[in-house]
Amino acid sequence: MSVPAIILGAFCVVVALLDAFESVVLPRTVQRSIRLRTVFYYFSAVIYAASGRIPKKYKIRQLLLVAFAPFNFLALIMAWALLMILGFTLIHWGYGTPLVNPDENGRFWSYFYFSGATFFTLGYGDVVPSLGIGRVLAILEAGLGFGYLALVIGYVPVIYGAFSRREATMLKLDSKAGSEPSALEIVRRHAQAGVMESLLPLLREWEDFSAQQLESYLSYPILAYYRSQHDDQSWLRSLTAVMDACILIKNVSTGTDPTSRQLNFQAKATFVMGRHLLVDLSYVLDAAPKTDWPSRLTDDQLEFIRATFREYGLKCESGPDATQHLRDAIEMYEPYAFGLAEDLIVDLPDWVPQPNMIDNWQTSAWEGVKHF
Repeated sequence: MSVPAIILGAFCVVVALLDAFESVVLPRTVQRSIRLRTVFYYFSAVIYAASGRIPKKYKIRQLLLVAFAPFNFLALIMAWALLMILGFTLIHWGYGTPLVNPDENGRFWSYFYFSGATFFTLGYGDVVPSLGIGRVLAILEAGLGFGYLALVIGYVPVIYGAFSRREATMLKLDSKAGSEPSALEIVRRHAQAGVMESLLPLLREWEDFSAQQLESYLSYPILAYYRSQHDDQSWLRSLTAVMDACILIKNVSTGTDPTSRQLNFQAKATFVMGRHLLVDLSYVLDAAPKTDWPSRLTDDQLEFIRATFREYGLKCESGPDATQHLRDAIEMYEPYAFGLAEDLIVDLPDWVPQPNMIDNWQTSAWEGVKHF
């Protein structure tokens, strides 16, 4: 009997079960410094960062970035299973569980085969324990394996459902902010159509979006790495553009009419929830905020935005105090957005869209640009 092997095996089983329980059954942010999932994601992030250093012109770069999160998710599930199998292998090996086939007794790899067949409930019956304790351990492992497989089957739809809801909300922004969303384009399209009040449901939707993603990302951080179906879209780009728009909306919603007051209040609520998401996710992913990066909004762009607002009859605050207030608001979230953008390998949106931008819905492989 080897007591250290039994202790190490029990430790492996407990660690795998506890990590899987905290990640799937009771997902929450755990303050424990050492977690299997945390260590696994750390080394995976190194591979992800290396993929990002491949030049953009190579298709393999995008392929690796897109495949990273799903592959990482499946690999973590396999790592939990492998650790539990290894743990029971060490327990049987350390205890010296007698097996029915005498040629198999005492060999580590035989115990590993027996543990794996038991965990996945294969039922071959070629190698089985012959005494009571070994049989009890086999029943325990088979029960854990059966429950674990059922847990994984229920885990996958949760991940896909959260991803699908995120993508649907983001795609609906396409017609209101452009396929490459920007703050100016969000406000300009509504002002051009004379429906500034329609910004209220949009902002409410993105307040709900931020709250949902905050809950999802804290429970399942790997979701943050799931990339969108379109290469030019990203949840971080869209959220940042909406938060930029919140600042501009507060800058123009200075009137005393009910619509202006509602827009001002809702813009603040959406901004607050968006910043909450960025700050908490930066902590969970260990993506430190970047304070040494230049602001995305230049003075010339700010003047262009104000000129565009005046063109559409929107009154906006100007002057040194208003400009400083606007930049102070930007500094509340932009460093966190930069940190996450570097970690997730995505680009942040521009405040002002590029000239003659074409939305995704306007083009196809068979036709030219369409307008509606």
